Amino acid sequence: MPQRNDPPHRGRRGRHSGASTGGVLLLVAAWAAALAWGARAGQIPLWVLGAAVSVNVLTVLIYALDKSAAQGGAQRRTPESHLHLLGLAGGWPGAWFAQQLLRHKTAKVPFRRMYWVTVALNCLALLVWAFGGLG
Repeated sequence: MPQRNDPPHRGRRGRHSGASTGGVLLLVAAWAAALAWGARAGQIPLWVLGAAVSVNVLTVLIYALDKSAAQGGAQRRTPESHLHLLGLAGGWPGAWFAQQLLRHKTAKVPFRRMYWVTVALNCLALLVWAFGGLG
């Protein structure tokens, strides 16, 4: 069996970012189902569905711009707190996708921990909202 001799990557600890792809895709599907359920039940306004799509597209673009700035050695970067706020606002699926696609922010353990905190908080808030806890 041939072996790959990949060159070492600075700042990269491995190919995985702590969560299985299948598990994250299942979580994204459950999140989208909760959004749809909440909208159908009248708990969540329909505009929130469009906002969810928009914040995820914006999140991917911001991650891509930050990755480009990092590669170019730019002094001005997107603060990690802003990336986390995007995730907390519902852009965490886009953030996960951008992290995997761009290999950006996948090796920084403190960043990854806070990312998962924002995922949990967003999902909890969505469940409360979608199933009538806020109205």
